[in-house]
Amino acid sequence: MKSRRGQDALLWAVLALPALTADQLGLNEPRPALQQAAGIAVLGLAVAVWRRRPLVAFAAAAGLELAAAPSLFTLSYGPALAVFALLMGRRADRLRPALLLFGAVALVGTAKIVVRGVDPVVEWLVLMGTLLFGAVFPWLAGRYLRQGRELAAAGWSRAAQLEREQRIVADRARLRERARIAQDMHDSLGHELSLIAVRAGALQVAADLPERHRGAVADLRVAASDATDRLHEIIGLLREEGDEVAPLAPAGESVRALVERAADSGLAVQFVVGGEEDPAESTGTSTGTSTGTESERTVYRVVQEALTNAARHAPGAPVTVEVTKAAVVVTNGPAKEPGSGPGARSGLLGLRARVEDLGGTFDAGPHGDGFRVVARLPAEDGAPEPRPAPPAPALAHARRLTVLAFGAALATGVLLVGGAFAWYAYSRSHAVLEPADFARLTVGRPQAEAERLLPDRAASDPPEERAPTPPPEGADCRYYRASGELFVTVEHFRVCFKGGVVVEKSVIPKAGVGGEVREHEKEWEK
Repeated sequence: MKSRRGQDALLWAVLALPALTADQLGLNEPRPALQQAAGIAVLGLAVAVWRRRPLVAFAAAAGLELAAAPSLFTLSYGPALAVFALLMGRRADRLRPALLLFGAVALVGTAKIVVRGVDPVVEWLVLMGTLLFGAVFPWLAGRYLRQGRELAAAGWSRAAQLEREQRIVADRARLRERARIAQDMHDSLGHELSLIAVRAGALQVAADLPERHRGAVADLRVAASDATDRLHEIIGLLREEGDEVAPLAPAGESVRALVERAADSGLAVQFVVGGEEDPAESTGTSTGTSTGTESERTVYRVVQEALTNAARHAPGAPVTVEVTKAAVVVTNGPAKEPGSGPGARSGLLGLRARVEDLGGTFDAGPHGDGFRVVARLPAEDGAPEPRPAPPAPALAHARRLTVLAFGAALATGVLLVGGAFAWYAYSRSHAVLEPADFARLTVGRPQAEAERLLPDRAASDPPEERAPTPPPEGADCRYYRASGELFVTVEHFRVCFKGGVVVEKSVIPKAGVGGEVREHEKEWEK
């Protein structure tokens, strides 16, 4: 709070300095001390409210400018006008009130110019140029700074949001990883328990097994089957429906080795590669599908789960595993021995999600008297690479609008300033009365003859306050410039007509020049 008060006090001192010194330096017309004190007080009020009411602060500065000069072009309050316009752009939220305020300043200034006895075109162009460069441009700069601040705040907010989302994603990744590990346990341990049950079943029907051991082997088979069912139930609780499933890498064996190990355990299975039947019971060296890529690991899991289900639900049924470049098909016939009942099908659900994540299709269901699992996977070489989404154009759009606004304002300002300068030069250059022509004018000369020596235009800003004598009562007096210099104070000639003749002519010296005017007139007449 104290720092804000100190900043406001410093701002007031900076803005009050030109208001106090411009008159003393001769940069403005002298003003009464009471008027200066009132202006300083209004500046203090504007500084006090600019944080909460930026429009009020700008309106106060604009009022001071309009009171000093309708064209807003003064050095006393011009800096305050620009500063409060900049602060209004930074603090004001809405766009329309600021535009309405600019329009109100233009209307009030135009009304004051109309009632003054000066050239309204030049004054109005100066008003528009000052309003544009002294108010609208700083206001646009303030809005640009405001937009930059808001964009920076939005960027930090977005970064914090992304950080929170990243933590959430990391937490979900850990949960999914646990689910993947559980799914891998389901696939691997379920498969091994099914093979144990198959081996126990084969041992139970062995002819040379003593009768007293058959019951123990039967109990072992039932226990293995029950353990598989309980494993399915537990893993089903850990797995969320619809979760992304990414398999863990198997223990380095190929699909052919998996099928051969199942056959060694007593499962009647045949392995077919590309349409050629290959007895899986062979123990020779064979080259099967490896498990290096994601598609190959998925093929491995499909075959593993299908063999596990065949061993559990259709013991003794023949199984065919067919692997091609486009699909893997596992088919089993009808069960020859009683198997376990239908489970939760969590393994098949996991396989379906895994295959569909790779862009393939998965189908599992009854086939004849048995069951078939079909998984079709796309070729990895032709998979399109994801392309990054184009960046959001919000920032570029905001910058483009800001550049267009500044460009339009700059073009308007150039036109206004150029038009004001052109009109100023035209009106001044066509209001010059040559000293020789002024000397030829004599009092009592007919007006018609005198007007032939006068220029096309009269001066639009006659310096009546420097005239040596007041004009004759009831006379039509015209003022002309003594030289064509544009940006310096020059002498003026006054020619007055009454009753159709010249009744008075005099020289009005330029500012700061004293001496006897009559002697000066004599020199001009020479």
